[in-house]
Amino acid sequence: MDTKAFKRALNHSENYYRNQGFGQKDDVAGQMRSQYESSLIQKIRDHNNLLVEGDVTIHLAESFGFCWGVERAVAMAYEARQHFPGQKLWITNEIIHNPEVNEQLKAMDVHFIEVIDGTKDFSGVRNGDVVILPAFGASVQEMKLLHDEGCTIVDTTCPWVSKVWNTVEKHKKREFTSIIHGKYKHEETVATSSFAGTYLVVLNLAEAEYVANYILNGGDRAEFLAKFANAYSDGFDPEKDLDAVGIANQTTMLKGETEQIGKLFERTMLKKYGPLTLNEHFHSFNTICDATQERQDAMFSLVDADIDLMVVIGGFNSSNTTHLQEIAVEHNIPSFHIDSAARVSLGNRIEHKPLHGDQLKQESDWLPAGKISVGVTSGASTPDKAVQEVIEKIFAIKKAQVPAGVS
Repeated sequence: MDTKAFKRALNHSENYYRNQGFGQKDDVAGQMRSQYESSLIQKIRDHNNLLVEGDVTIHLAESFGFCWGVERAVAMAYEARQHFPGQKLWITNEIIHNPEVNEQLKAMDVHFIEVIDGTKDFSGVRNGDVVILPAFGASVQEMKLLHDEGCTIVDTTCPWVSKVWNTVEKHKKREFTSIIHGKYKHEETVATSSFAGTYLVVLNLAEAEYVANYILNGGDRAEFLAKFANAYSDGFDPEKDLDAVGIANQTTMLKGETEQIGKLFERTMLKKYGPLTLNEHFHSFNTICDATQERQDAMFSLVDADIDLMVVIGGFNSSNTTHLQEIAVEHNIPSFHIDSAARVSLGNRIEHKPLHGDQLKQESDWLPAGKISVGVTSGASTPDKAVQEVIEKIFAIKKAQVPAGVS
């Protein structure tokens, strides 16, 4: 399929909405403020991101929570619900990786496409239904299916994600293989790879180094294909498809690692082909999301502060939140990744997700007695109100620890 031509045609369809609103912007803004904003968080921001109450000092990251792309996606979903009151509304996946926001949309009678054995089930979608594409996008095959079905499509894809799609389209035009730094199962990477021609997804620098070594020294083809099973395009052959590569990324990956991977492949192609023909074998364009970068930079600053432990708030399936947690772990700071304040018990228990762990972990007495400094940040899909609720529970736990008669 000519993906670029399809997207161009879709943009001119009367049943496709992307940049234009529905006229309910002010109504939606008020609704979102009441549901997601927080006066306490604004107070902390106004006091240099610090708040002291009793034995607790809260250090709030300088940049955290809802990014512009996420806020835009949620607002478009709210507007769509108001604009199409009599039509059935679907979302092809979670609108963003935040349980509270998604539950709110379900309460507004927005339906979510069910995933069965790893495959989305579109059988319930009918001609005339309205289907919302989430902030991290949808594959071009899904868009075509919905367009052919006669659905109205409301596309909330973040412009930063669309920027990556344009990059892999350029790779395809030049017959370059797209090396995508990301998680091959993640919805954003699935969407990005659907716009690519030949592609290979690498999870981290270690996998990228394996590929770079294969480019320079060759290797076992069968081993290569087994190692990257499900992470490459149909018919991918490392013997011929690594002669010319372009770099792209899932926008929520660690900025520093994406940059390292880009430089690694540039050095690799320079060593193999020399400086005169480098441009025929390597292409790189900055597709790191500004908001992701800002939150990661703020986290690096936060771990340098005098803090005893870190709380990272965001969906357990949120890639950008997981990478914030990774920064804390790398700096040996005790840290807890939770998706909402419901994971924190006033009995000083917490249910959290360890980095790279599949199971949630229960922990008692996670807040020690006495004075304590707590770093707090949240992923780009987490509303301020969720952060407020966590902080309030921390204060309540610490207040309960103070012996009777002691103020």
